Amino acid sequence: MRRRFGEHELPIYASAIAFRALISVIPLALLGLGLLGALGLKSTWTNSIAPAIKPKVLPAVYDGINASADKIFSSSSAGLIAFAAVLTIWDLSLGMSAVMRVLNHVHDFEEDRPTLRRVAVAVGLAVGVGACVIGATLLLIVAPRAGGGLHALLGVLRWVLAPLVLGLAVGLLFRFAPAQKPQTRWASAGSLLVIATWIVATLLFKVWVTYVANFKSAVGSLTGLLLLTTYFFVSAAIFIVGAELDELLRKETRGRGVALPDLAAAVVRR
Repeated sequence: MRRRFGEHELPIYASAIAFRALISVIPLALLGLGLLGALGLKSTWTNSIAPAIKPKVLPAVYDGINASADKIFSSSSAGLIAFAAVLTIWDLSLGMSAVMRVLNHVHDFEEDRPTLRRVAVAVGLAVGVGACVIGATLLLIVAPRAGGGLHALLGVLRWVLAPLVLGLAVGLLFRFAPAQKPQTRWASAGSLLVIATWIVATLLFKVWVTYVANFKSAVGSLTGLLLLTTYFFVSAAIFIVGAELDELLRKETRGRGVALPDLAAAVVRR
């Protein structure tokens, strides 16, 4: 594994993927605000999002953020939604291009797809994987805040639904990003590593934002930016590690790979 990391330049590709994901957060936030305004859900900002931001930043910063949100809610959101959606897909598509290249390196595939097909695959993965990751994030972080009877139901189901949604995203990448279909199993050891690590990293990041983060000082702001960047880098690196693990196991087992049933059977035999 150590040799493969050096050969396939894991840190470089992980940094490229993390950078595009970090940049996409800005248009994604604008898209979210635009959708809240278009759907008449300003109360979600007023009652949930804004109160969570206010104690973390300086009063002047909060006033600026809140004024920007009010401006979006009071004006037509159609143009903003279209612009933010296109910009988000553009940034995520560039990230998907990096994923396609690194998975080709992992599987030793030559990129022989026509340019238009590569672009179509990158855009399709950007939409599909982006929707899955956002959905999994909302299930883990936002679902417990649902009111009424949904609170208890989603509080339990999120631990089932979030891994399934994230598993779909990982499966889409492992299946369609490489130039050729790799000989891997759906519930592979690498996929399980990616899913479990991402959930743990997301929950730890949520704990830090909720109880530790303070953007009222220069040190706090720089620390927040550093940890956010680290979160995206770790997520990208673990994804590549999972792909490397699957490919290494496939070669070690002569193409059969190691899937979830194999791991369960091994545990039972032990």
